[in-house]
Amino acid sequence: MFENKGRTEIEQLGEFGLIDHLTKHFTISNKSTLKGIGDDAAVLNFDGKRTLISTDLLLEGIHFDLAYTPLKHLGYKAVQVNLSDIYAMNGTASQITVSIGLSSKFPLEAIEELYQGIGIACEKYGIDLVGGDTTSSKQGLVISVTSIGYADEKDICYRNGAGEGDLLCVSGDLGGAYTGLQLLEREKSIFLENPNIQPDLEGKDYIVERQLKPEARKDIVEALKSMKVKPTSMIDVSDGLASEILHICKQSDKGCNLYEEKIPIDPMTYQTARDFGLDPTVCALNGGEDYELLFTIKQADYEKIKFNPDISVIGHITEASAGCNMISKSAIVHPIKAQGWNSLKVNQE
Repeated sequence: MFENKGRTEIEQLGEFGLIDHLTKHFTISNKSTLKGIGDDAAVLNFDGKRTLISTDLLLEGIHFDLAYTPLKHLGYKAVQVNLSDIYAMNGTASQITVSIGLSSKFPLEAIEELYQGIGIACEKYGIDLVGGDTTSSKQGLVISVTSIGYADEKDICYRNGAGEGDLLCVSGDLGGAYTGLQLLEREKSIFLENPNIQPDLEGKDYIVERQLKPEARKDIVEALKSMKVKPTSMIDVSDGLASEILHICKQSDKGCNLYEEKIPIDPMTYQTARDFGLDPTVCALNGGEDYELLFTIKQADYEKIKFNPDISVIGHITEASAGCNMISKSAIVHPIKAQGWNSLKVNQE
């Protein structure tokens, strides 16, 4: 995608030269994009559909650590975490804007790597890059991505639509991103103590990728539509299963029963958690960054989804007065508590 070698200082290009350089390889693939980069604003046309917009901010030292995060992976992940919000509304993602703040420690070649990852995500998911901004930063790298999409009003899924008796479902498996992070942090600590020791990540590709290169679940949205199933509520799992369940229950004014034995956990996640002395269930409940979709469906739709290997039924919705509970493998009832990632705590402690 980019041909530069060596180190090129950003100031040689200037702000607009940098934008032109980084975005010249991006092409338009959506008919809803009437005007992309190159004017004061993008021009979009969704033909009467409802527009969906979501923004996420990623800060170096808070949301990512460049000691073990390749810039290409970071660019890819920055897009994925935003697309996930659009899919969580049962929508179609179509455009993004990307704004970055960078310090002088980053040469042009480093930012090219970041945009390579962004470009790969755009191409894979059929997304148009239509704008953004660049500025200097005194505290490392800042990335802000805004995702734009659309949906028919009748198809949009909110968090507040869960009904009593609905089945609680989740895509994929949970806890992998958190255990992958623990592994990366351990190897970083070992390297800092002895730089001659190479990282030992052999056989752990899956959970490392879950942390560094997550995939938004566009495929689940498409699968549900093909099965003619519209979730009654939906949210993406960014802060941990427990937190997301509580969001749905609070906004729907309902309770739930979650069954521990039904929570999908990959064998590698399970074993790695045990190796670290962690409870795999706690990793799934509170780890976060899995970017799976948590949703509720009517019981009548169970026959349509029961054979889909990427969807697990993990519980059901109850009346609000019953509370939000997890039934453990030993049949003990535990109130669900959110103890997931909260970036604001970093500045509070």
